[in-house]
Amino acid sequence: MAIGSYWADDYVQKKKSVQEAIASIRSGQRIFIGSYCGEPQCLVRGLAEAAQRFSNIEIIRLMSHETTSLYLIANKTQDQSLSIRSFYLGSADTGGLARNMRFYTPVNMSAIPQLFTSRRIPLDVALVQVSPPDDFGWMSLGVSVDVTLAAALCADRVIAQVNTKMPMVLGRSFIHVNDVDAIVEHDEDLLTISPVPKSEPANLIGRHIARLIEDGSTLQIGLDAASQATGQALSDKNDLGIHSQFLTEDIMHLYSRGVINNRSKGYNNGKMVASCAVGTPALYEFLHINPAVDFYPSDYVNDIDIIARHNKMVSMNVAQCMDLAGQVSCDAVAYTLFAGVSGIPDFVRGANRSAGGKSIIMLQSTTDDGKTSRIVPLLNNTVVTVPRDDVRDVVTEYGAVNLFGKSTQERALAMISIAHPDFREELLQNAKQLGMIGTERSLGESVHGIYPVKIEETIVIDGEKIVLRPAKPVDERRIQEHFYHLDRQDVVSRFFHEKKRFVRDEVESMSQIDYIRNLTIVAVVGEFGFGRVVGVGEYYLDEAKNLAEIAFSVSKDYQGKRLGRILIRKLAEAARENGIFGLFAITSPQNQRMIKLFKTLPYKVVSVLGDDLLLNCRFDDPA
Repeated sequence: MAIGSYWADDYVQKKKSVQEAIASIRSGQRIFIGSYCGEPQCLVRGLAEAAQRFSNIEIIRLMSHETTSLYLIANKTQDQSLSIRSFYLGSADTGGLARNMRFYTPVNMSAIPQLFTSRRIPLDVALVQVSPPDDFGWMSLGVSVDVTLAAALCADRVIAQVNTKMPMVLGRSFIHVNDVDAIVEHDEDLLTISPVPKSEPANLIGRHIARLIEDGSTLQIGLDAASQATGQALSDKNDLGIHSQFLTEDIMHLYSRGVINNRSKGYNNGKMVASCAVGTPALYEFLHINPAVDFYPSDYVNDIDIIARHNKMVSMNVAQCMDLAGQVSCDAVAYTLFAGVSGIPDFVRGANRSAGGKSIIMLQSTTDDGKTSRIVPLLNNTVVTVPRDDVRDVVTEYGAVNLFGKSTQERALAMISIAHPDFREELLQNAKQLGMIGTERSLGESVHGIYPVKIEETIVIDGEKIVLRPAKPVDERRIQEHFYHLDRQDVVSRFFHEKKRFVRDEVESMSQIDYIRNLTIVAVVGEFGFGRVVGVGEYYLDEAKNLAEIAFSVSKDYQGKRLGRILIRKLAEAARENGIFGLFAITSPQNQRMIKLFKTLPYKVVSVLGDDLLLNCRFDDPA
């Protein structure tokens, strides 16, 4: 820039054609290409057309939508014209990436800008796409700030495609005309992502996750089918915030409905913070000079300390594969769209440090054809994206478990419980062979059980939240502890005799259930995965009569709070829906609590007195 010159005059001086701008590139140089949907398409096409005249050009990129395949050129020229260094294992052409792993450089997103600013990876040229300048000469990187801002500020030469369709996004997203060396004006539609095909497993995963997310949480949502389904399942939440690598169409819709208002984030209140956007033209229009949205570079958005400052920070990311110990692989496959090392470890660790935070790994239990389990005994010859010690909540379409603080055996049993039923017995045998599970363990009836999430209910008693839900195999120890803490008389009422030992074999039958013929509902208080069981209601089917026997126990400090009445109501509803004719209970004539509880059911109760008292009712005989 000449001394005393005006930026607008310099803008005119810097205008070039695509060919003129690309002609300034020299062989042997290292070139950064703007990423995601902010890819400068016309500049990439110009580079591809001129590739044959270059030798030893190295392309640095984060992720590409692959409208112009530089991978193809690199393969044809055996990397002599150009080679590629990709920092993100993600692409629209996931098959092409799988065949070209040599191009991939595994680095966490938060660390990439430092590679540029420290000149550990010096950049000769940066090809970026920007909005037209404002009245002061500032141009926005729009939908792709991520690592692009650091590259633009550090490169020796910057070539910018100015596109009137690029939104001006607020935050730390701007470069000045004075910092650009060549300007190519070219309007074209920004790259977009079509909606992912609807998936019932993804919808089920979304429903499970929605139950884990509290009002007032700050969310990071990945790019994939399960994340989209999760976003759609959050429509009844309140006061959510966003601090995420990506902004998506689903986030925009949740904001428009008032579900997201960013008031309770605790940091950057009132702002949705991200580093890029991937979606449709409607999303890009939503971002244009929107004061509710700030884009920052990845070394800020993905900074673990920044992430951890948010209230109830929840990270949600999709895994490609997990093993029984909890190790996670997130390599890219079709319909996870874009995945890899990326920013997943940053957000997992940041969410784990946040007050009230949660990190959630989503996993479809099988491959799309249903022939292969995505839960495996051990990850072999597969990149581990998230180590087992960082993994907390894991969700498949078959349920949710918390692995934090769990032993290897507890982890393995938990993972098997949310695997596809067709693979559970095989996984159990593999775990035994690996020494992860005791050889005496079995899955009982739970081997084919499908967790009925619709039975879950959260109630509030005396200001305390109590979760009523079907028991899971991982509840075995907590049910055992519940019985050990019962008063002597409550033990006698439940088991008909004094009992001081509650061995595992007896408790297994309550937690390893098929949810239809046999069902146990537990009342749990406290944090998911660490809660205390304060009530247990069970039914066991007498197949000859098609009637289910019921039994109950409620902790002393929760008696008199109508918890037993709620449990018996839920058992009756589930039994009736499962085609069972009615319920019966065998109790002592002196057990007035049980007698009164049974008679709260809205059915005609028949009492038969013998050595014990038999109570029964049929669902087709209302009171």
